[in-house]
Formats: sequence, C-alpha cells, structure tokens
Amino acid sequence: MRTKRLLAGAVFAGVALALGAAAPAAAKEVKSVGISVGSLGNPGFVIISNTATRLIKKANPNAQVTTVGYDYDLGKQVNQIDNFIAAGVDFILLNPGDPKAITPAIKKAQAAGIPVVAFDTTAEGADASITTDNVMAGRVSCQYIVDKLHGKGNVIIQNGPQVSSVIDRVNGCKEALGKSPDIKILSDDQDGKGSRDGGMAVAQGYLTRFPKIDAIFTINDPQAIGTALAAKQAGRSDFFITSVDGSPDIESALKDPNFDMIKASASQDFYAIPKTSVETALDLINGKKPAKPVILIPSTLVTRENVGDYKGWNYKHED
Repeated sequence: MRTKRLLAGAVFAGVALALGAAAPAAAKEVKSVGISVGSLGNPGFVIISNTATRLIKKANPNAQVTTVGYDYDLGKQVNQIDNFIAAGVDFILLNPGDPKAITPAIKKAQAAGIPVVAFDTTAEGADASITTDNVMAGRVSCQYIVDKLHGKGNVIIQNGPQVSSVIDRVNGCKEALGKSPDIKILSDDQDGKGSRDGGMAVAQGYLTRFPKIDAIFTINDPQAIGTALAAKQAGRSDFFITSVDGSPDIESALKDPNFDMIKASASQDFYAIPKTSVETALDLINGKKPAKPVILIPSTLVTRENVGDYKGWNYKHED
C-alpha cells in the first residue's frame, strides 16, 4: 500500500509539474512607456502616438505614457532617451532621427534593460523596426507618374530629411522612373524639410529654375500641399504632383477640384504601424522576440479616382 501511495504521489507530482510548465506566465505589467516622434506638429505622428497610447492603456490601464517630439534634432532625441532611461520606462517606441547615429542611445537603453522598438523609420540596433514599406510607397507613387506621362517627361524628386523612410521612398521612386529612359530627372537633392512651408520654399525655387516641369514627386503630403500652393501663387499648372502618406489633408486635396494638380499619394497605415509596434514591444518585455527584426507594412496608392473608398488615418478601427 505504501508503494502504491508513493507511486500515486509521484504521478500526481509529475502531472502538477507538467501542468505548471504548460501554464503561461502572467504578462508583465507595464507601468510606463516613452514615445519619441519626429514632430508633434505632424498629424501623422500625433495619430500614431495617440493610437499607441490607447492600445498600451487597453492592456495596462494604469500605464503612464509620455510622448515627446524631437523636432528633427538628433541631440534632443538622445536627451529624451536619457530621460526615459532615468524614468525607468518599461519600453521605448522611437521614431529615429538617424538610423545609425541614434544607435549608441538605443544601446544605452538596452543596457538598462529597456527594449527599443523603432517605428516609421528603421534604426540600427533596435530590438525591432516597424515601418511602411517605403521603397514600395515611392515606387507605386512614381509608377503613377511614369504611366501618366507614358514614360516621357521632365520630373522632379523633392527630397526631405535624410531618415531611412525618406531615403527608401526616393530609392523606390528612382527605381520606377529609371525604367523609362525618356524620363529626365531635373532635381532630386532639395530638402523640403518634411513640411508644408519647406515644400513650398523648395518648389518656388524649381518654378524659377525650370520652365518645363511635367511632374513632381514629394516625399510626403505636407510637402505636396506646399508645392501645390507654390504653383498656384506662380500661376503654374503645367505639372502634377504625387507623394507618400495618404494623410487626411491629402484626402481632402484629392477630392478638391481646386487642388487638381495633386493626383495621388501612396498610403501609410497609421493604425497598423502603432498596433504592430505596441504588440511587438509587449512581446519583447515578456521575453518573445519578433521573427524578423524589420516588419514592413504594405502601401497602396490613393488617387482622385479611388479616394472615396479609402479608409484613411482617421478611420475608426476596432481594437
């Protein structure tokens, strides 16, 4: 009898051990999170940070989420990361100011046990990067130009801040344009600063320098709108504009006959980007690494013809 009791006890202990091993560990509570974005004056970054905050608080209602803009000043972003480290945040969501120069600050956070997830642009050394497939976005936006011009004409690439997303968009655009030898690129190195005012200022220079322009690709929607405003002021209507973002402003412009020169914008999914970023960060603090270090979110082209069916940045998603 004693032997049977010992055997039964051993079996019970083994089952309990097995059940204990199979039971999932409780998810780590998130107490605080730091988010650093390019600019809080950019509506896209506001939407991303607000969505990320909502999703973080859905999983952790008491979490303190701090969002700051670094205003494209790398030194300012490094200081922000230092402040997040000092505050002991659980993870950092980072829109990197420079894909390489920000790496030491990222490593400092990781050394303090804080995972760093880059979003919108990639960063070397980040635990993960979640971004629009920006090469694809530039390619589809500029393929529209090629198709509309039937592979022949004078085209300008209006550049921007040299973060990875902008570099990728320009490379994708050049990939599309490069397949048509009769497309002439008049300029590709002017920085529109990622803003409406910057795009307008750069475009005013183009309109003075180039008497014949067939199309302009801008690296984001604010620059596209600034370029259109410059053209209106100069009385120029000989070219059309495409861009990247799919922002609410470009939705309005694509529906407005007064902005007819803006023809298309390659979309960014500003719900999928923060959602994937938060999910990835939560996995990281619970010991689960992503299958791939860079997660690309596809881009689709929004045009004057299909804008009515577009579910844009302000679309109400079910979390």
